[in-house]
Amino acid sequence: MPKPNDTSRSPVALDQDSTLIAVIEMSQTSWLVAGIVPGVARQPLKKLGAEPDALLALLERWRAEAGKAGRPIRRVAVAYEAGRDGFWLARWLRVRGVEAHVIHPTSVAVARTHRRAKTDRLDTQLLKRAFLGWLRGEPDHCTMAAIPTPAEEDARRPQREREALVGEKTRIVNRLKAALARLGISGFKPTLRKAGGRLAALRTPDGEPVPPNTLAELRRDMARLALVREQIAEIEAARRHRLEQAPDHSPGQAADKGPHAMLELVARVRGIGIDTAELLVNEVLARNLRDRRAVARYGGLTGAPDESGKRRREKGLARAGNARVRGAMIQLAWRFLMFQKDCDLARWYRARTEEIAGDRRVIRKKLIVALARKLLIALWRMATTGEIPNGLVLRPAA
Repeated sequence: MPKPNDTSRSPVALDQDSTLIAVIEMSQTSWLVAGIVPGVARQPLKKLGAEPDALLALLERWRAEAGKAGRPIRRVAVAYEAGRDGFWLARWLRVRGVEAHVIHPTSVAVARTHRRAKTDRLDTQLLKRAFLGWLRGEPDHCTMAAIPTPAEEDARRPQREREALVGEKTRIVNRLKAALARLGISGFKPTLRKAGGRLAALRTPDGEPVPPNTLAELRRDMARLALVREQIAEIEAARRHRLEQAPDHSPGQAADKGPHAMLELVARVRGIGIDTAELLVNEVLARNLRDRRAVARYGGLTGAPDESGKRRREKGLARAGNARVRGAMIQLAWRFLMFQKDCDLARWYRARTEEIAGDRRVIRKKLIVALARKLLIALWRMATTGEIPNGLVLRPAA
């Protein structure tokens, strides 16, 4: 029996004689649509332009063909792989009465040959087999992605944009320092407020000014840096404004008042800043995940065992989840040991580190991943049910 929020199998029984099944291999300019039409011996394959109206017309035509063959269609199920196009097509089809699903690409089994043939036609055959098994309720054929609403997708944009801008800021600063290092100039701090006005006064070890082309390059980079910092400040100001609009809440009511209340609650944990709290809430805590195992898998903090015969080893993290969450949680786990020394989770880490014999550095690295997994599950429970981990220190509510 399927569990709540289980995307590994269909919750609806499949009646293949009255179900029109179609899969789409999408590209930027065209879509290849493969179908299984009840009452039609051939399995149709049609190439369309990247137009949803043409897709809907094709499905209606296949529905009519099934009706002529004496198989009236009561269910139309369509699936495609998650990718650049996102979820807009699935939402568009669902509004028009078509059951649409988005398949996780990594959950579709492929041939293990060294150089396997790969074409759009072969990909549609793989998708059809995986999707048909999923519709029949057979586990592990493929996994469907949860289709977010436009509001949920839009809520993730500011934090992801800020992450990209912070990375761009780091690249610009490193480029500025590298350009000056080539001239033997050190000690210049591009992040200072008046740094741009000090470029002309810089001198090489020989007492020469910065060459004109390099100076022009540095000034352009400083202008880019100022723009990036301005955009980061704009995003942070908008976030503060959003948080000011959120209603007051208590820890036990976080699940009833949505992501804003979760964000404020998680940000109260000592050692967690507003940036980390926003990332965790928008990327994982606000999702409708089934249980703690699903939370750990989505966070990319589960292992990848390799067992065959007498061989028993662990290949490390599976890395199949959200890379943003995984990186943030491992960094947060190290901070957690500094700011939450009396929490039961930190005590567990210290006890296990002392208990296990061996190279201390290797043990600490392995156990920090386990701590990150336990901490993510604890934060998920706190944000959804209000259950505070024993010994966790919270800042006073604002």
